[in-house]
Amino acid sequence: MNNPTLNPSVSIIIPCRNEVAFIEKCLKSIFLFDPVPGGFEVLVVDGMSEDGTRDILHRWQKEQPNLRLLNNPHTIVPTALNIGLKEAKGDWIVRLDVHSEYPKNYLRLCIETSIRTGADNVGGLCITRPRNDTRSAHLVMSITTHRFGVGNADFRLDAGEGYTDTVPYGCYRREVFHHLGFFDERLVRNQDYEFNRRIVRGGGKIWRHPGIHVHYYNQGSLRDLFRQAFITGCWNPWMWYLAPYAVSLRHCIPAVFVLGILGTSIYALFSTLGLVSFFIVMGSYFLFVLKAAIDQSRQYGWWQLPVLPFLFLTYHVSYGLGILKGWLQLMLRKSPVQTIKEPWMGAGRFRAWPRGT
Repeated sequence: MNNPTLNPSVSIIIPCRNEVAFIEKCLKSIFLFDPVPGGFEVLVVDGMSEDGTRDILHRWQKEQPNLRLLNNPHTIVPTALNIGLKEAKGDWIVRLDVHSEYPKNYLRLCIETSIRTGADNVGGLCITRPRNDTRSAHLVMSITTHRFGVGNADFRLDAGEGYTDTVPYGCYRREVFHHLGFFDERLVRNQDYEFNRRIVRGGGKIWRHPGIHVHYYNQGSLRDLFRQAFITGCWNPWMWYLAPYAVSLRHCIPAVFVLGILGTSIYALFSTLGLVSFFIVMGSYFLFVLKAAIDQSRQYGWWQLPVLPFLFLTYHVSYGLGILKGWLQLMLRKSPVQTIKEPWMGAGRFRAWPRGT
């Protein structure tokens, strides 16, 4: 049998920075994985953590010879992923997240599904869990586990098996990176979504298997959730600027909604028709948000019903305003992606994948 520390069939890459609260639970679940042929290595790519995370990793290294700690002086996720890719030895590349715990069969199901389907990337469902036992954390879970909150992001919902446009994290065949290049380091966020859309654009396949699931700990407070929504919203237009093939309807709807509110509000000041239009927009939204609030309150507690409609609204508006700010910065040529050179030689300014592919 091959020594997994010398010739692993799977390389697990975990970007990490200041994760002292989560790294231990994450590693415990990973090293309980069912065996896979050839074994696996774990590459934790750390962004120079300063909170004690590295001490925990050094301790784990002494106990697990197939755990390697790599440094990421640039600190951001896409550079961590690319550092890991350059060091990885496996035929499959599995990208995992520290804010998650994984069932024992996670890795085995990923590899078996990849072999069975021949897909370039496989994954499953992301089961959101509250980060702590506060009411705020439970409200965050309610907002991000209903279709009204996350749109058609099926991997966050109870979706079935089949081809899809993206999966959480991902189990990639190594040759995919030879054909399509690495993760775009200009994209501080959304780099995994862009890469998945690049796979589909290049004729590849992404497969979702609901038996593969991960328990993800979302933001612990409403303030952090809304801040995350706003920042992610900003990065969507910047991703579209670099990779137009990554445009998705569900990512555009919040901006259209905010424009609808602003437009009908201004129109209402000067016209009765404008006032009627405003009430139609907000009335329609209220019906949908009330149904979503009732659905979640029935499942997670009726105490949530009075506040959920306003929280859904704040979440959608935060995301939409972020998208609009991102577009504005693009038009003013002040977005971060317009000031960074191409991520690797030959990638091209408006393309995230190498020329000639």
